[in-house]
Amino acid sequence: MALYIQLIWLFVLAIPVACIAWTVTHEELFREPHEYCVRMSKECKTIFWRKIFFLFTCEYCFSHYVVILIIIITDFHLLLDDWRGYIIGGFSMVWIANVYMSLFALLRQNIKKEKVEIEVMEKNVKEDQ
Repeated sequence: MALYIQLIWLFVLAIPVACIAWTVTHEELFREPHEYCVRMSKECKTIFWRKIFFLFTCEYCFSHYVVILIIIITDFHLLLDDWRGYIIGGFSMVWIANVYMSLFALLRQNIKKEKVEIEVMEKNVKEDQ
């Protein structure tokens, strides 16, 4: 497969990775399991179980496992056709997915900031009237 096609696949496949990792670790849909995993990642007696539960609380950590699943499903590899291509492709996809998630977090933060500023301005207008 040509390099430019591989790069297109890389950037496209990173989108569902970012979507799945963000949804599981941040969104309201998974709030209760997330809170349980946070609690267990702090309270479990063995380091093994603390780390297992931590995987579901960190989008970066969780994205590695989503990438493994995506690579198995799509047989994606980057640059090389052997096992090294899977490793290069996997870590590249994790990196791109986390860039997407960072951009999304910044976007959400700006939107939340603008909403708060609008609420404050509306409150000030009501008080002035």
